[in-house]
Amino acid sequence: MTLFKPRETLTEQVARHIENLIAFGQLRSGERIYESTMAKQMDVSHGSIREGLLLLEKRHLVQNVPRKGAFVTPLDEFFVHSLYEVLQLYLTHTGRKLVRQWQQADMDRLESLYGQMKACHERNDLMAFMELGIEYTQASLIYADNYFIVSAIQDLWPSAKRCAFVAFQTGGGRVLEDNLAHVRESIDAIRDRDEERMAGILAGYARQQCDQVLKAIGATPVTA
Repeated sequence: MTLFKPRETLTEQVARHIENLIAFGQLRSGERIYESTMAKQMDVSHGSIREGLLLLEKRHLVQNVPRKGAFVTPLDEFFVHSLYEVLQLYLTHTGRKLVRQWQQADMDRLESLYGQMKACHERNDLMAFMELGIEYTQASLIYADNYFIVSAIQDLWPSAKRCAFVAFQTGGGRVLEDNLAHVRESIDAIRDRDEERMAGILAGYARQQCDQVLKAIGATPVTA
């Protein structure tokens, strides 16, 4: 018996498992990933591990180095700056479309997610809060209407989750409060159909989260 459920392909399940090991710090920045060890732990073939690692390379979590093996992508200053710069560009573009085109069902969905995130914050449930935060951002992509942007953002989610976990671990409740405030402000801007305010909120959030992650890894924050 393997560790996995049949709803996803085996490659996707392997990738998801290793993704979580990286995102939640069980595999560290720059650490080598040994195929044989992973295959034994997960009770799958070396080929399945190799395919999963190739998928994670596309998602920016793994670097496959010829004749040396697979390594966790280093979480350094350059990586963090690059991630939040491109996330800001993509999410601002899609956020403007959402502001212009949202329907009541979209607003109901966003308000529901905000309520769930607030409840998670009150009981200090970090993992559930993070998953809801990702779900909130994904829900805001409904009007993106651009294959390449949606595809690119989906490949960036694992790195965003990894960085968010680093920030949450270091900043604790303050980071949760900042994220919750960002969600509330963005919902209000969407409801008011205020594109410029929404763009400013997203830019400010990207800078803030980037600084929180940089501080957590010992790098110089943008606003320092």
